[in-house]
Amino acid sequence: MRIVVVGAGMVGHRFASEAVRLRPDADVVLVGEEPYEPYNRVLLSELVAGRTDLAALTLPATPGVEALRGVRAAGLDRAAQRLTLDDGTTLAWDHLVLATGARARTLPLPGLDTADGPPVPGVHVLRSIDDARAVVAGALNADRACVVGAGAIGTEVACGLRRRGLEVTVLASRDGILDRDLDEHVAQVAGRTLADLGVRLVPRARIRGIEVQDGHVAAAVLGDGTRVGTDLLVLATGSVPRTELAAQAGLTVRHGIVVDEDLRTSDPNVSAIGDCAETADGVSGLVAPGWAQADALAAHLVRSTPVPTLAVTGAAMRLKAVGLDVVTAGVRASTARPTDRVVALDDGGARRFVEVVVRQGTLVGMTCVGAPDLAARLSVQLDRPGIAPPDPLQLLVGAPEEQAGSPTAMPSSTTVCRCNGVTKADVVSSWDDGCCTLDEVVAATRATTGCGGCRSLVCGLVDWLQEVDPPARPAPAPTPTAISRPAPQERETGVAAR
Repeated sequence: MRIVVVGAGMVGHRFASEAVRLRPDADVVLVGEEPYEPYNRVLLSELVAGRTDLAALTLPATPGVEALRGVRAAGLDRAAQRLTLDDGTTLAWDHLVLATGARARTLPLPGLDTADGPPVPGVHVLRSIDDARAVVAGALNADRACVVGAGAIGTEVACGLRRRGLEVTVLASRDGILDRDLDEHVAQVAGRTLADLGVRLVPRARIRGIEVQDGHVAAAVLGDGTRVGTDLLVLATGSVPRTELAAQAGLTVRHGIVVDEDLRTSDPNVSAIGDCAETADGVSGLVAPGWAQADALAAHLVRSTPVPTLAVTGAAMRLKAVGLDVVTAGVRASTARPTDRVVALDDGGARRFVEVVVRQGTLVGMTCVGAPDLAARLSVQLDRPGIAPPDPLQLLVGAPEEQAGSPTAMPSSTTVCRCNGVTKADVVSSWDDGCCTLDEVVAATRATTGCGGCRSLVCGLVDWLQEVDPPARPAPAPTPTAISRPAPQERETGVAAR
């Protein structure tokens, strides 16, 4: 069976990789508009902040996949099962996978709506490498920046531009930042940290237009007439599923491309996954659910494995903002059940807030602002049934040795990379299979290739394995003066924590 994947973003790349991993002789063609190797879009704000480079964004290679880069899918003939590309090439397929993702949402205002033509110089979105490069280039000659949108992307971009020395103003549509991810009081704590960084926040701002001087953006004009001067305007107002190809082919489209529980569209020979796919629960917009869909569909198509029930909500959010650390996952106080136990540590003076939600002995939710070490420890305990202490307060004020999160004490089933579902056992297994470095472990397990929040934990596991089970090296040639040395410490194979 020949499978053609339209979209070489994180989800399309993941599907292709998983398909050839499960079946090395699988015939998979990956079609991507961008001329680059598939890369981690989640870390684009890190590129804007200058905390990473392009090489660090590249995803692991996928041997065995035919990759067509720099070409766009122009038409879809479902009856003939052929895909036409903008260079005139046609591809025959037995099954088509649409992973077309989403485009940045723009505002229906002159100079901002790209549907009316190119945006005014100085106005940017952040969805691709080219977008990130344009923002960085614009920042080099700018003194002031204005970010429209106070969600995760907007907040990350604002902190990144502030790190580059710009005066930054954020226009929030509601009262504060991250209001869809945090309860009101917690959002206020995060907002005070943003103010400490020197970022100005304008709540309930409604932008009605822009001013242009000498062909370049000069200000954002608000609904009440307020003028916010800027040399650089970044729109971080969400995303819209890319459904044009599906709609032109007559597939059922609402907000996204409608799929059933098996991720198939209204045509059983066409599937959709990721940001473009609309399930019964809606569109995810997050990488972890998209990757879960990619894995499930790959197993279904190449091994006839049933597609499990997949949720597109409830994924963790880890903010990648310079100077502002926020991690939230699962249930929070406003969504907890009456029988849940909710314990919070509110240290506003230190710009710190931590909350845990425990349900019948299981940690089902966590919110951490300004407490990265505690967030790392709590994240490996999330959703592990029955391990929460009788008093949930102990999750926040545990003993120092517990806070260290020793790899030795960590059960093998512990999830260390939530984006990819990688457990401690997976990391140990890759080590046993011959992976001797962090890069090799990452390539084998995909850990750290999502939001990157697990990198310190995975590094800790690799360091531990280096110590207790060092890679085998050729024995040195014996010499007359050879001195006996103790044998390297062997890792116990029967330890329960494995």
